[in-house]
Amino acid sequence: MTEIEELITQAPAVDRHVKDICLKALNGNRLAPEEGIYLFEHGDVSVLGMTAHAIRENKHGRKVFYNRNFHIEPTNVCVFTCNFCSYSRMYKHRDEGWELSIEQMLGKVKEYDGKAVTEVHIVGGVHPKMNLEFFCELLRQIKQHRPDLHIKAFTAVELDYMIRKAGLNYHQGLLKLKDAGLDSLPGGGAEIFDEQIRKEICADKCNADEWLAIHQTAHELGMHSNATMLYGHIESYTHRIDHMERLRKLQDKTGGFNTFIPLKFRNQNNAMSHLPEVTMIEDVKNYAVSRIYLDNFGHIKTYWPMIGKATAQVSLSYGVDDLDGTIDDSTKIYSMAGSEEQNPAMSSAEIKELISSAGFEPVERDTLYKEV
Repeated sequence: MTEIEELITQAPAVDRHVKDICLKALNGNRLAPEEGIYLFEHGDVSVLGMTAHAIRENKHGRKVFYNRNFHIEPTNVCVFTCNFCSYSRMYKHRDEGWELSIEQMLGKVKEYDGKAVTEVHIVGGVHPKMNLEFFCELLRQIKQHRPDLHIKAFTAVELDYMIRKAGLNYHQGLLKLKDAGLDSLPGGGAEIFDEQIRKEICADKCNADEWLAIHQTAHELGMHSNATMLYGHIESYTHRIDHMERLRKLQDKTGGFNTFIPLKFRNQNNAMSHLPEVTMIEDVKNYAVSRIYLDNFGHIKTYWPMIGKATAQVSLSYGVDDLDGTIDDSTKIYSMAGSEEQNPAMSSAEIKELISSAGFEPVERDTLYKEV
């Protein structure tokens, strides 16, 4: 028995079944959905943290990954009305938002000429006039200007809309974007896969099956992607595990997901502002159960601009091995929702210090987790 297994076994006043489930995971055995739910409902956060930390150390040692990246947000004008969103403006109120031209977005890329960034992350609202051809041209111009820059772009919600509007199927549309320069997909738009929850928080955008189909198609075309889960609103623990289970099944099939990113619901300036935000204890419990349950995901990421630097640092002891990137104050999605980081930017030196001061080894990576 390992030291961590002995600590869990001897932990006082801890549910016996929780201990058994944690020991099962530590021995490399896959948890059933009902076991994941049980951990959420009955798990002591310290035992869950020890278990998740041991699993991440087995995968990555003391390494914590980050990259040098920046965001481009083409528009916050959107045809959809998600109740949790503080970012978008409806198309009929587009004068309240922004719409960037290809030239303006290429200009943002050129601001990083000569700088050691490896990735541009492009996501935004779903604008009816920013169609597939528009974005293919943007991708081509970025690649022509800086061929080495990895383009991670477009949530499944954006892709579903632009591909359908172009009269193509997912394979055709994604292949067209890949040929234009798309390298990988971010994980946004997943929210919670449960159909009833989606009806209540984001009824008018692509459903769970469509989100999964887009990511599966991307994987089959040789593109990797990320996966997210919006937690801490009206969902239950059963909904969270159902969400992870669907991701785990697709990962078994394709192996195309790089990382899982839990995203905390923030309650400022949206139609769900009456809901309280969950505590930091709930945040770290969610990270820990995610690491324990998603046995076929290589990485668990905390998105520090959304959750704050302090909580992100704590999460490194609860199964998290990735802090995303330097960001350079180039995203407004979570600052507009009330996140702690109103001007999200860290230099590589600052992000390395945040990791090192928590007792871990900072490792710069590219988008596909190749060490730089």
